[in-house]
Amino acid sequence: MDADQTQLWRVGDVTVTAVVEATDRFGGEFIRRHVIPDATRERLAALPWLAPAWVDAHGDPYLVTQAFVVRSRGVCVVVDTCLGNDKVRRNPAFHRLATPFLERLRAAGAPPDAVDFVLCTHLHFDHVGWNTRWDGVRWVPTFSQARYLFARAEWEHWEAHGGIDYALDDSVRPVFDAGLAELVATDHAITDEVALAPTPGHTPGHVSLRIRSRGAEAWITGDMIHHPCQAAHPEWTGPADSDRARAHETRARFLAEAAAGGVLVLGTHFAAPAGGRVVRAAPGQGTWRLVPEPGAVSARGEAPPAPTPRTP
Repeated sequence: MDADQTQLWRVGDVTVTAVVEATDRFGGEFIRRHVIPDATRERLAALPWLAPAWVDAHGDPYLVTQAFVVRSRGVCVVVDTCLGNDKVRRNPAFHRLATPFLERLRAAGAPPDAVDFVLCTHLHFDHVGWNTRWDGVRWVPTFSQARYLFARAEWEHWEAHGGIDYALDDSVRPVFDAGLAELVATDHAITDEVALAPTPGHTPGHVSLRIRSRGAEAWITGDMIHHPCQAAHPEWTGPADSDRARAHETRARFLAEAAAGGVLVLGTHFAAPAGGRVVRAAPGQGTWRLVPEPGAVSARGEAPPAPTPRTP
């Protein structure tokens, strides 16, 4: 799917739109070194359901960066803000990017000044980048009318341990300086349909977003699950996880509950289709697999879905 295209899912009365920033920043070598060392070509070849969407032509895994625009009760929420433009990063793959992400966000019906809330599932650099933009002098909040939600446990962890200072300094602290940040509980409710859910392990205060409306349920994972192969092997963890045992435990529990409840899983780093349902894997293919569930596709320039009227 072209990066200029968006996918839209309806979860009861809630709409969720995936807006892609980049599809070529996280390739197989990076993933095996930093994220999922077990995701070798040989091991992924034993999971034929991954092809063609979730492995490349060589059989390597790859990840995308994307945000989800969630509309509930007239409120617009952007979940995770990707890598961002103009950020100085050590890795050339992430350094001083110049993507049309904001144009894609506008095309999806979410111009920055119309966003009510920004949720960062955690504070790694690839989930906070578009929190801010460079105005020629300093980093300023991109979503100037929004409240930025950060799990208090996540913020306190990085404050105490130094964190990824370059990302905090250019993509998080300016939001606090502007008075737009809110530190919230890991089960904080944004509306009666949309709430945070604690999913620790990748980071101590990691959260996912749970959507429940009219009997339907979906979760936006953040980095609780990086790649669909971890449905088959929830025990596959990596150096990027702060607590690998807990990351495994959290993921395994979620997958079992998602399978039992028919939950739509929307993966923050999943290539299109970014959504799927969890079912039992075939013999010899791990624990679970994802059955792809594509959203309705539209291209940049097409009319976005009409927003839900705001409730008083």
